[in-house]
Amino acid sequence: MSASWKITAYAPRPVIEAALIAHEDAFDWDPETIISGSEIAEDRPEDWRLEAWMPRKPTHADQAALAALFAGEAPPFEIEQLPETDWLTLSQQGVEPIRAGAFHVHTPDHPALGLTGVRDFVIPASQAFGTGQHATTAGCLAMLTHMKARGLVIRNCADIGTGTGLLAFAALTLWPRALATASDIDHVCAGVVADNAARNGVPIGARPGELTMLIADGMDHPLLEARGPYDLVIANILAGPLIDLAPDFARHLVPGGHLLLAGLLETQEAQVRAACRRAGLRLAARLVNGDWSILWLRKRSGAASHRSRPGQLPQWAHAW
Repeated sequence: MSASWKITAYAPRPVIEAALIAHEDAFDWDPETIISGSEIAEDRPEDWRLEAWMPRKPTHADQAALAALFAGEAPPFEIEQLPETDWLTLSQQGVEPIRAGAFHVHTPDHPALGLTGVRDFVIPASQAFGTGQHATTAGCLAMLTHMKARGLVIRNCADIGTGTGLLAFAALTLWPRALATASDIDHVCAGVVADNAARNGVPIGARPGELTMLIADGMDHPLLEARGPYDLVIANILAGPLIDLAPDFARHLVPGGHLLLAGLLETQEAQVRAACRRAGLRLAARLVNGDWSILWLRKRSGAASHRSRPGQLPQWAHAW
């Protein structure tokens, strides 16, 4: 137990969402400062607040870092000291479990489902689900489950920008004999993935059925190059990097290989799909979860390398 502080800012929903997206791309963010965004009330869906929790009195540098998340002038900040409590638990309040496809993802303060055919994952909320991230994570889990149901056989997969490692864990659950690689640009993620793998019984190693964790900028790592080409590449990051990396993703896929993209708003989908089309990738299916698009693309090929059902896959669109 320790004293904790909270900074609150109020603004229209697009302003808060843009700040949350900027936070996801802030690689030097202080990990002790946890932020979230939410609507103020159910009858005011366009009026939002951004809240930041920290285990100390906010400094000028803390406030400047938060203000920098806003593209224009930051809204006024309300700063308050909270009653003595477990600040990390406080920051996790309101983080509900994800139930998507064959998976249930929950924080340590929520119970596992323990259902047959459903894989429970425990991910601490301090690492896991911000606004947008919850929706894109759920969409990726649902799409991976759908891909498995379509008959895909994945022998070699990579999760780029893995963060907590969750999507790599999910891929290994669906294809337990696959060679699996996860990478992130943030060095902190190496320890996070190792901790979460131990917590969830995911083996770390270099053999099929084990996960290899790397620190890399996109696909730029000699081991990522050596372990490819891949049957499946997953990237739940942001629209800008997805556009920039589309040619690299395509180059590292086997002919007929699969690419799962998320982290893009539906309004950004056309740009991302255009970049992928130029790289020789075509849409196999899409899912819309709230404001977020999840795309399954395939590399053009005369003959696919997996055992999926023949023929063009239909679009799969669903708004949650």
